[in-house]
Amino acid sequence: MALSSSFPLTTPRSTALTTVKPFLFPASLANCHFPVKPTIHKDCNPSGNSAPEKWRANVSFFPAFLNQGKNAEKLKEDLLEAIAPLDRGAEATPEDQQRVDQIARKLEAVNPIKEPLKSDLLNGKWELIYTTSRSILQTERPKFVRSVKNYQAINVDTLRAQNLESWPFFNQVTADLTPLNARKVAVKFDYFKIAGLIPVKAPGRARGELDITYLDEELRISRGDLGNLFILKMVDPSYRVPA
Repeated sequence: MALSSSFPLTTPRSTALTTVKPFLFPASLANCHFPVKPTIHKDCNPSGNSAPEKWRANVSFFPAFLNQGKNAEKLKEDLLEAIAPLDRGAEATPEDQQRVDQIARKLEAVNPIKEPLKSDLLNGKWELIYTTSRSILQTERPKFVRSVKNYQAINVDTLRAQNLESWPFFNQVTADLTPLNARKVAVKFDYFKIAGLIPVKAPGRARGELDITYLDEELRISRGDLGNLFILKMVDPSYRVPA
């Protein structure tokens, strides 16, 4: 795993559920009373339409609201299908990157968690399945000496993060997180571990920022301060960053 700040919280689950607007009643009904037994007052129903018809109009937003979850699932399927043949992004052409980015932005637009830094869904160990960061992908190295997998773990309660590489190097780095808003953090790396064993204090310049733009139980999308896109899947929600 590259240790640059370009993968802050992805080298770093954002939050409250989507707010549903209250019912909006026509202006002509604003002064009507609503008795226990439904009755229709002539002065409160000037159009002559039946009450059921008005209720149908007022609750017509429900189908769109319920379809939002279905749209998100379809977009997730499209996104995973698009990145599957790209070797986590290492084999992506500019056209591939553009297609993935377009689908990711559509998914970000229906993000169910608006404040990810307040959500327990962010906790745990995530596997990086796609990125545009060349330093993370290590594309300058022969393929046989690139890390096979990259992980990132986050503790929301302690604001700690950890990036881990798998074979062949098993490097690690830990970091402190400072919230900048409900979905964005500043990242300050503190210690690297070479081969997972030898601790080395990180230089002061080892910093970055991460914007968590989509979060659910299975998938996270983040964007770094250098413009890179990171897509991760949850692999262990019980994992904790070591103290």
